[in-house]
Amino acid sequence: MKTKSFLALAACGAMSIIGYQANAQETVVVEEDVVAVTDATCKNHYYTDRNSNWFIQIGAGITSPFMENKLPDGSQKHHITALYNVGVGKWFSPYIGWRLSFLGGTLHWDNQQMNSNRFVNANLDFMWDMFNTFGGVNSKRVFSIVPFVGLGGAYTWRYRPAEASEIHRDNGQLKKTSWTLPVSAGIQLRFRLCKYVDFFAEGRAQFFGDNFNNVAVGEPIDMNISAIGGFTFHIGGSDFKSYNPCDYTNYISNLNNQVNDLRGALATTTAALAAAEAQLPCPEVEEVESTTIIEAAPLMATVRFTIDSSRISNEEMVNVYNVAEWMKANPDQKVVICGYADKNTGTAKYNMGLSKRRAEAVRDALVNKYGINPDRLSIDPEGSEVQPYEVNNWNRIVIFNNNVQ
Repeated sequence: MKTKSFLALAACGAMSIIGYQANAQETVVVEEDVVAVTDATCKNHYYTDRNSNWFIQIGAGITSPFMENKLPDGSQKHHITALYNVGVGKWFSPYIGWRLSFLGGTLHWDNQQMNSNRFVNANLDFMWDMFNTFGGVNSKRVFSIVPFVGLGGAYTWRYRPAEASEIHRDNGQLKKTSWTLPVSAGIQLRFRLCKYVDFFAEGRAQFFGDNFNNVAVGEPIDMNISAIGGFTFHIGGSDFKSYNPCDYTNYISNLNNQVNDLRGALATTTAALAAAEAQLPCPEVEEVESTTIIEAAPLMATVRFTIDSSRISNEEMVNVYNVAEWMKANPDQKVVICGYADKNTGTAKYNMGLSKRRAEAVRDALVNKYGINPDRLSIDPEGSEVQPYEVNNWNRIVIFNNNVQ
């Protein structure tokens, strides 16, 4: 490389550069925001989109009314009949969900004689997963307890015998149907069969106005007790996405340090250039042939993954793109793609396979999406035996190494 102009500038401004360098380094001030990290900040946050965590419920069971259940001798008898159930709902989070549940069947009760009616009702239930709330979120938990409360509407018809009805219309005829607004409460026991199917058993108590059975005497509230069993089918599974605000704290801190170093270097170079320009014009010097060895710029990039995943997110694909650009700018460089996994989740054997899949996913993206020659890439799965970071969940990562012999 011919360095005539550069040596001329260097000869003229050597003494001034030293002074400017000192002054520049003294005046460079890099302010860095301090983020308070607390236990609450570093907890996992769970979320879902509007198309995920929907479920359909199908079941059947038994029901028994608590109304005017009196025999001629004054005693009470409660009859048990069949009940059918279908519902649809969604979990907004691992803790709270809602369900629209439909119930229907026939009721039997005694009011001096055997009476019956048919009914259907719809309930909007709000559900709470106790185990996820108090025991931590676990999508693979086998057993859960889910209390719920609801508000609905009920329609009853076909009273038998009709003469037993005591509610009349204004024209004096017996009322043959009725509408009521029940409130309900209950508890569901949920058993996980697989990612897509649960078995459930639940008990529900519903409270109606006194006209539920078209007989308005005795207690002011009619009640219906039911027990239902069935299956819940999760559309697309029952997993939630999560993120931890502290996952990138160390990564961002390293980037900030790099920015600070570059700012200092820029200030020093600016001062040197100003000192050299102050000495112009300079005397001519002889051209000197020199050979400068240009070293490849350091490769500083990582690709992070969510728990038990080897899928590259859109955010992390930016880092894969940066590595591809670096390799295009340094065509003689080869890169080792090192995959890691968090040792706190999964067995050592499983994590070794997971780290390999992560490294392969990054390699495939570099080759297929950005056109990097596969001969320049190799993978090195480390599993969870090696943990680059002290915080375990930071180790769901791929790190690039360009120190390849």
